[in-house]
Amino acid sequence: MDILVMAAQLLLGLTILVGVHEAGHMLSAKWFGMRVEKFSIGFPPKIFGKKFGETEYMIGAVPLGGFVKITGMVDESLDTDALKEEPKPYEFRAKPAWQRLIVMLGGIIVNVLTGILIFTLLTYSYGESYLPAAEAQRFGVVPNKLGEQIGFRPGDKIVKINGRPFEQFNDVYSPDVVLGNGSYYTVDRNGQLVDISVPKDFMDKMADADQSFFVVPNDPFVVGEVVPAGPAAKAGLQVNDRILKVGNKTIQFFPELQTALKANANKPTPLLVQRGTQQVPLTVNVDEEGKVGFRPKSLLKYATREYGLAESVPAGTKQAFGIIGAQLKAFGKIFSGEASARKSLGGPIAIAQTYGGTFDWVKFWTLTGMLSMVLAFMNLLPIPALDGGHVVFLTYEMLSGRKPSDNFLENAQKVGMVLLLGLMVFVFFNDIFKSFF
Repeated sequence: MDILVMAAQLLLGLTILVGVHEAGHMLSAKWFGMRVEKFSIGFPPKIFGKKFGETEYMIGAVPLGGFVKITGMVDESLDTDALKEEPKPYEFRAKPAWQRLIVMLGGIIVNVLTGILIFTLLTYSYGESYLPAAEAQRFGVVPNKLGEQIGFRPGDKIVKINGRPFEQFNDVYSPDVVLGNGSYYTVDRNGQLVDISVPKDFMDKMADADQSFFVVPNDPFVVGEVVPAGPAAKAGLQVNDRILKVGNKTIQFFPELQTALKANANKPTPLLVQRGTQQVPLTVNVDEEGKVGFRPKSLLKYATREYGLAESVPAGTKQAFGIIGAQLKAFGKIFSGEASARKSLGGPIAIAQTYGGTFDWVKFWTLTGMLSMVLAFMNLLPIPALDGGHVVFLTYEMLSGRKPSDNFLENAQKVGMVLLLGLMVFVFFNDIFKSFF
């Protein structure tokens, strides 16, 4: 069932994003009087198609993209028969370069606007919930193995990032920090200030660990929700119970509980819980993953920042373009050799896993907004067969006054398609390798 939910969310997200991207091309082409022969979500073979006016609207069997076929344009179909005749007024090649440029940018522009719209509406609807840095500093952090490798210790209180105080704990994970050069954290460790440097290959280290959250706040907690018929429910654990001990180990924070339960995997384990004014002993059967079937409720004091509609637009725009900034930093790391493409790039399987096996409305739209910005960024790369390749050729034409020949454009399209197919094969099999090996 989890796999089906992952696949359904992936297909829904891609359908939305591909649909609006190709609509951007189609609508701008029609605006300038170009003939649009086909509009397809998904690649052939065709599952369904219906013609309205001059355009056939199609659903393809391969759901990992889409296309718009505009008469007189050298595209991925490589249908160049029409190019042997003189251009007709409704053809792409007959229009001024500036109009063709807008058509090629149409999909990218709409993806950017979609990303901004999604983040604006999320910000307006839900505001921004965050853990204030001062609240996280009350109990310090607990690092995982990656956090320990770079120098964090349990109980460290992060007081500065790159020498400056910060407002919310999520700033610890900011791409500007983890992907930046010369970044460092300052922690209060038992009254002494210690600087912890972020290594240049940190992106690779996070990929190896499959963990972005290399430190998490020490989190005092109570039981928030008990899974029906799970081990915790069978043991008698109740909402608002506070777990004091697992075996002989005293528990204060949720990461401590996780460690203690994993140490008792597949074992009946005594618990001592605080229930109101009473301490109640229980015995729970810990499963093989070190879980007992309940969700914690944090006792840390989170803050919520509310936004009006006018405030949501710049806030949502900042979030959207922050994703582009992170992509640029990540590609910079890859091209400089500080990060591995194999570890950093992900494809459909990785995206589906990120959506997850349960549907969460806010998470779905957040990830879809992120993917919309990533799709815009990737399509702007100056690779023939991508929108960015066409933009490069059109910009050259506008600056030089000379149009590249149809033969050159056809050959460039072939080269670009080979590069793209090679990249698609790489990310797909890389996903499989990372998921199963």
